[in-house]
Amino acid sequence: MQPSFNKNKAILSLTPLLTFVALFLGSGLYLQSQGVDYAFYQLPAPVAILPAIMLAFIINKGTVNQCVETFIKGAGHNNIITMCLIYLLAGAFSAVASATGGVDAVVNAGLSLIPPALLLPGLFLIAAVVSTAMGTSMGTIGAIGPIAYAVSIKTGIDPALMAGTIVSGAMFGDNLSIISDTTIAATRTQGCEMKDKFKENFKIAVPAAILTIALLLYLTPAPQAVETKDYDLLLVLPYAFILILAVAGMNVFVVLFSGIIFAALMGFTGSYEGGSFVKDVYQGFTDMQEIFLLSMFIGGLSEFIRINGGLDFLAQKIQGITKIIAKWHRKVADQIGIAALVLTSNVCIANNTVSIIVAGPVAKKLADDGDISGKRSASLLDIFACVTQGSLPYGAQALLLGATFKISPWEVSTSSYYCFILAFTAIAVICLRRNKV
Repeated sequence: MQPSFNKNKAILSLTPLLTFVALFLGSGLYLQSQGVDYAFYQLPAPVAILPAIMLAFIINKGTVNQCVETFIKGAGHNNIITMCLIYLLAGAFSAVASATGGVDAVVNAGLSLIPPALLLPGLFLIAAVVSTAMGTSMGTIGAIGPIAYAVSIKTGIDPALMAGTIVSGAMFGDNLSIISDTTIAATRTQGCEMKDKFKENFKIAVPAAILTIALLLYLTPAPQAVETKDYDLLLVLPYAFILILAVAGMNVFVVLFSGIIFAALMGFTGSYEGGSFVKDVYQGFTDMQEIFLLSMFIGGLSEFIRINGGLDFLAQKIQGITKIIAKWHRKVADQIGIAALVLTSNVCIANNTVSIIVAGPVAKKLADDGDISGKRSASLLDIFACVTQGSLPYGAQALLLGATFKISPWEVSTSSYYCFILAFTAIAVICLRRNKV
C-alpha cells in the first residue's frame, strides 16, 4: 500500500525539527566539552527553536501570511493552549505551597517517621512523595539533596547510592504527579484525562517502586539515627488535597486553582502573608515561562510537519523498524515504537518535558494507528521520558546531585536503580498486557 503523502516533502518538513534538536544537542555537547556547568541548559530551548521556525517558513510553500496562519493555527491549538494554562496554574501552586514551608514539612515529617534500619527506602519514599506533590524532580532534588548529603556523611552511606536513591524517588514523582510538566504534556498531546493517565501509570510505577524499595532495603547499611526538625502537619495537607481531587476526576483547572487557595490558607495559619501570596503566584507563572513558550513554538512547528506528511512518515518508519515485533503482536510493536521514540528524543534533548512535546504528535499517530488508548500512550511517553532523564549523566538531575554530593554525574545516573527497574517493568506490562490497552 502506497503512503498517502509525498515522501520527499515529508522528509523536508522534518528538517526544521532536526535543526532544533541539532542546535540544542550541539550547543550542549560543545559547552560540556568546555567544562561549562549545566551545559545542556545554557541555550534556552525557546531560543534554540527560533532558527528552526524560520527554516520552516522558508521551505514551506506559500506566502508569508499563509505561513504565519499555519504557525498560529498550530500554536493556538486547543491542546497547546490548555497545556500552557495548566503549566501556569501548576507553577503557581508549586510556588505557593513551597513558600509556605510545605516542602520542608513533608521532608521532616518523613524523616521523623523513618526507622534507622529503613533509611534508604525511607528517603526514596520521601523524595517520591515530595516530587509527586511538587510535580518537579529538580525542585525535589534541590530541597532534599543537601539533607541527603548530610545524612550520607553522618551515616557513612555511599554518596553515589544515596544520590541515586534521591534521583530515583524524584523521577517516580515527576512521572506520576498530576501537576508535573511531563504529565501535562503527555495527557494533552495524547488527548486523555489526567486521572486516567495517573491510574494507568500507577499500575506500572508502583510495582517498580516496590522492587526498588526491596533492593534499597537490602543495600541499607547498619542503622544510624538521624536528627529531624519540627514541622507543621497543616502544611502537608495541600499536596494531599490536590491529589485526592485529581484522582476523584475533578476538572484540572478547578483542582489546581483550589490547591493554590488551600495552600495559601494553610500558610496564613502561620507567618505567611497576603502580599507574599500574590508575589508567589506570579513567581510560579514566571517559573513556567520557558516551557510555556516552547510548547507554543513546538505546536506551531508541528503544524508545518503535520500538513506536509512528516508525522505520517515518521509513524510509518517506526512501524517499519518494529515490524519484526509486529508479526507477533501489532499493539506491542506500536507501544515499543512510542517508547523508543520518546527515549531517542530525550537522549538528544536531555529534557523529559521537551522530549514529550516533540514526540507527542508522532506518538499520537502511532497510538491511533495501533488502536492504543490515549491513557496508555500518555503513560508510555511519560515513563520512558523519565526513565531516560533519570539515567542521563548529562541531565540536570544527575548534574545537580553530582555537584551536591561532590561526585561524578555518571555515578549518580548509574545508581538510579528505580529508572532501570521502571523500564523493565513497563516493557513487561507492554508484553504481558498486550491486549489491555
